[in-house]
Parts: sequence; structure tokens; C-alpha cells
Amino acid sequence: MLRERFVSGVGAAEQPHVYGVGEVLRGLAALLEERVGRLWITGEVSDLRRPPSGHLYFTLKDADGTLRAALFRGDARRLAFDLEDGLDVLVYGDLTVYAPRGDLQLVARHVEPRGAGALRLAFEQLRRRLEAEGLFAPERKRRPPRVPACIGVVASLESAALRDVLQVLGRRCPAIPVRIAPTRVQGAGAPEEIAAALDLVSGAGVDVVLVVRGGGSLEDLHAFNTELVARAIAGVPVPVVTGVGHEIDVTIADLAADLRAPTPSAAAELAAPDREALTATLRRDARRLERAVRAVVGRAGAGLAAVREALALASPQARLAAQHGRLAALERALPRLAETLVEAPRGRLAAVVASLDALSPLAVLGRGYALARRASDGAIVRRADQLGPGDGLRVRVAEAEIDASVVAVAAVFPGPRAS
Repeated sequence: MLRERFVSGVGAAEQPHVYGVGEVLRGLAALLEERVGRLWITGEVSDLRRPPSGHLYFTLKDADGTLRAALFRGDARRLAFDLEDGLDVLVYGDLTVYAPRGDLQLVARHVEPRGAGALRLAFEQLRRRLEAEGLFAPERKRRPPRVPACIGVVASLESAALRDVLQVLGRRCPAIPVRIAPTRVQGAGAPEEIAAALDLVSGAGVDVVLVVRGGGSLEDLHAFNTELVARAIAGVPVPVVTGVGHEIDVTIADLAADLRAPTPSAAAELAAPDREALTATLRRDARRLERAVRAVVGRAGAGLAAVREALALASPQARLAAQHGRLAALERALPRLAETLVEAPRGRLAAVVASLDALSPLAVLGRGYALARRASDGAIVRRADQLGPGDGLRVRVAEAEIDASVVAVAAVFPGPRAS
């Protein structure tokens, strides 16, 4: 056999056997399978490739060398974490020879991280990826309603967590209806059931959803550290409150939820109001509302009275009465006004008459003066040279006219001569 010849060598008397390349490589592979078998190898992952086939190809390296490795699709699907460059891992698999290139290769069957466990590493990887995507962003968080009309609960029907939640809800506000979507919370298929339960309860007319589970190990809580459950929680159209595990347990589901409670009971307290506190608040609000209504009614009454008064003042009767009052006042003032209107012109007329009387020629004549006119033409005699002896005169005095004739003309004092 080729393997026996390859191991024992060729005898001196024997005709040397010439091997083909493929034959040698197959012999090496068989030799490795027989003499080495499966083994654990530790190293750092580098040159990781993810072709569409689903297989994973990478290189294991340390300070002393490198080794090509392949993790085929079936085994890759069973990984609880994502392989990534720079990760220090333990790999269990078979050493073989890759015939097309003649390379020594490790066909991996199982890979686990060194140091942190696979579940813890998977948690950190998923947390970083979803956080970078914005799935945990504070601006996405919604506050549960103060008084929900209906509460949904996603939990295992046989769990103590569900019993605790129902007890708290019944004590705090028993009038609020509760819709329960039962699901497994651990084991194979649990993430798919939790996601389906969330979808079911979202369409049941609830205002808030509680996702609860009791405490456990990281392996027990694995379903709540999956991407499927995280995205299902983020897709619920109403606020989601998680109460998974104990206070120290933080899952991916808690990070994706709108509100995280340290325990299932605390989640129920966050979702349902305390009826006694709610009753006290309602009574206080009722008193405030009553005072506010009284104040509004009082202000409205005062405004109505003011409007009535304004309407009364603007009514036809009020306006007619006001006009009657003004007419009576005018009637009382009319005599005084008439007297004022008559006496004032009368006084002014008397003054004008007196002024005219003082300026009248008759008044001058009354004081002893006379007005002389020539009889021939009626011209007023103003100068001595207008007359001569024998000229006729008509002299007007205050109460008569006198006909006279000029005997002589004598100048009393020199006056201006007519030109």
C-alpha cells in the first residue's frame, strides 16, 4: 500500500517506485489522519473570508508560524459567535493536505474563543453591532402610558416570573385587562417563539408589553441575547418593558427595550399605576377642576353682567330717554340762549348807532354849526373866494334852513387858496 511504502521507505533491492504528486499528497493526508487524528490548536484568526457558499476560510497564526484552516457551512452555523480577524481562538479539527495547492490545512470542526466564553463574546459582538446600527439609541425609547388600557405579557406560562407579574398587576390596578402570549424562554427554538409571541401580543390591542423571565446563567438567558429577539422587541409598535433575570443580568433584549426593569415584579410596577395613588391623584385633580370651573363661571358671569349693562345702555329705550333728557336741557337753555342772541346784537346796534350819531352832520349842526350852500348851484361853501356880495345862500342849521344873501366877504384868517 502507498501508506505502508511511504512510512517504511524503499528497500535497496527493490525497483524504486515513482509517485505522482496527487498520490504523495493523498498518502500524506492518510498518514496525518492515522498518526495525528483530530487535535486542538490555538492561534489568532487572520485573513478571514466569507464566500457565498457559507464556508469560512481563515489563517491561524502565532509567533512561530501560520496554518490555513477551513470551517465548513454546517459547522459554521453552529457557532454561537462571529469569527473575526484578531480573535484568539481554540480550534478542534483534522489536519489534512489540500491537494490542489499541496497546502497543509486544518479542517475545523469546532471553534471557541480563548479567555471569554463563546456566549459572552457573542453578546459583545451583537451588542456592538446593534449599537452601531442605532437600535439602542435613547431617542428611540418611549415611555409607557401612565394608565394603560390593556397590558400584554410575554412569558412562560409555568414560570414564577409570570405569577409575580400577575400578582403585582392584580394588587396595583386589577381593573386593567391583561393579555398573555405564552412562550418558551430557553432552549432550542425559544428565540423564534419569543419573537412570534411579541408579534401576537402586539396585535391584541395592548398599550404596553412586558417581556419577563426569571434569573439564570448566561446559557439560560441566551434566547434574550439573540438578534432575532432584539429586532422583534424593537419592532413592537407600543412601549416594551423587560424584566429578564435578576438585577445584575443585562441582556440584549433589555438594551433594545424601551424600559428595563431589574426584575419581573419591577417591570409590572413600571407598567401599571398604583390604584390608591391614582385615586388620590384623581381626587386632587377633581378639586382643582372644580375650582377652575368655578373661576371660569365667575368670570363668565361678570362678563355677562357687563354685556347686559352695555346692552341696556345701547337699547332704544335708553337712547330715547337720553335724547329726552338732552331735549329738556335744550328747552331750559333756549330762553337764555334767545336772550343772549337778541341782547348781544342789540347792544352792538346801540353802540353802532351811537357811533353813527356822533359822526352825523346833524349832530354837528346841533352843536351850533351851520352848512352854507350857494343858492345858485347848491355847492357847499368851504372858502371865502367862492362867494361874492349879492350871492344868494341857503344856510342849514340844526332845525331849519335859512335863505340869505352875501353883503360882504371878509377873511377871518388866511386859508389855502384855491388854485
